[in-house]
Amino acid sequence: MRQNDLSPAPGSKKNRKRVGRGLGSGHGSYSGRGRKGQKARSGGQRKRGFQGGQGPLILRLPGKRGFTNIFKKIFSLVNVDQLGVFEPGSEVTSEKLLAAGLVKSLKYPIKILGDGDIKQPLTVKANKFSAAAKAKIEAAGGKVEEVGNAAAAS
Repeated sequence: MRQNDLSPAPGSKKNRKRVGRGLGSGHGSYSGRGRKGQKARSGGQRKRGFQGGQGPLILRLPGKRGFTNIFKKIFSLVNVDQLGVFEPGSEVTSEKLLAAGLVKSLKYPIKILGDGDIKQPLTVKANKFSAAAKAKIEAAGGKVEEVGNAAAAS
């Protein structure tokens, strides 16, 4: 087989539609453009999103507002009333919170908030505590230990 023997597969090539070559061609008279109107004119393409003079949808939707603080610290939040699932006198760590399903992942540092009440004494180890949470845990006879980690610095 030589290069001059090669040819495209049958049916893979089509001839170009020749418009405006007389009525007998099937594409004469208006050359497939119909009569009058914007699409019949040369250069009559409409831009994307054009809605016939009506205000385009993209301009009717509200724009983005405000800004996102890239330095915001994100915490996994746990309230003191959720700590009731642990045995009295036990030590509550981030791994135990994850195992109990109180936090979804250890990607973010954990902060204990003071919503609700706690009855049993617990030793709670977390990255941050609210003042109310500290007071409630200590009032129940427990201990509070702040632990720092790499995630807390982010």
